[in-house]
Amino acid sequence: MLSYQHIYHAGNLADVHKHVLLAAILERLTQKDKPLSYIETHAGRGLYDLSAPEAVRTGEAAAGVRVMEPRLPEAHAYRKRLAETRARFGGAAYPGSPLIAALSLRRGDVMHLAELHPREYEALAAVIAPFGAHLRREDGFAAARALTPPTPRRGLMLIDPSFELKSDYAAIPGHMAALHRKWNVGILALWYPILNSGLHTPMVAALREAFLGALCHEVRFPAAREGHGLVGSGMFIVNPPWGIDQEAARLQTLFDHLKGH
Repeated sequence: MLSYQHIYHAGNLADVHKHVLLAAILERLTQKDKPLSYIETHAGRGLYDLSAPEAVRTGEAAAGVRVMEPRLPEAHAYRKRLAETRARFGGAAYPGSPLIAALSLRRGDVMHLAELHPREYEALAAVIAPFGAHLRREDGFAAARALTPPTPRRGLMLIDPSFELKSDYAAIPGHMAALHRKWNVGILALWYPILNSGLHTPMVAALREAFLGALCHEVRFPAAREGHGLVGSGMFIVNPPWGIDQEAARLQTLFDHLKGH
C-alpha cells in the first residue's frame, strides 16, 4: 500500500511520543565512544513543512509538537533536533525520524534507511544526502532482513510502518522475532498506533509474551477531530537502553497533564 502520506499527521502527538523516545535513545547510544548502526524500515520523506496546506488542514501539529515542545526541558535531545532542523530548513520545518537520527549520529556511525514510495523516497534522498546515509527503495521488512546483523553490530532499528493493512498487526510479531534471532544485541523499537478499534491489542500481547524484558510504553490522548480513530501511541522496545524507562515515565506525566489529569 502506497497511499499513506504522513504530511497530514507530521508533528502530531503520536510523532511527539515516538520522536522524544527516539531522540533519547540515540542520545544514550552516542554517549559511548563506540560506533553504531541505525536502521529504519519505513523512513518516509524525512522532513515536513508544517505550514503546508495538508498539515494546516488537519491541525494535528498545532495540537501536538506546538503544545508539547515547550513542556520539555530546553536541553532535551528532541528539542535540540527541532532547533537544528529549523535552523537548517526554516521555522516551519519538522524532522521525521530519519532526520532526527541523522542529526544525532556521529562520524563513524552508519545509517540505513528504507522507503518504498517513489515520491517519498526521492524527497528523502534529497534531504538526507548531506549525511551519507545508505538508502534502499524497497519493502522495509525485506530491507531489515537483508541488513541484519549490521556492521557495527551495536545499534538501533526503528520499525515504523503505516499500518494501512490490518494484516500488519498479525505479521509484526513474526518479523520482530526473526530480526531478534539475527541481531540479538540490537535495539528493536516498534511504533504502533492505538486506535478505538483496539487492533493493536493481540499484537502487543504476542510481543510481550515473546520479549519478556522489553519496554512497552503507551500514551493516550484526545482524538484530533471528531471521528478520528487515533487515540494513542505505543512504542515497544526490545533491549531498551538503561534509563529509557525513566524517560518514558517523564513523558507519561506530560501526556497525563495534557488530558487534564
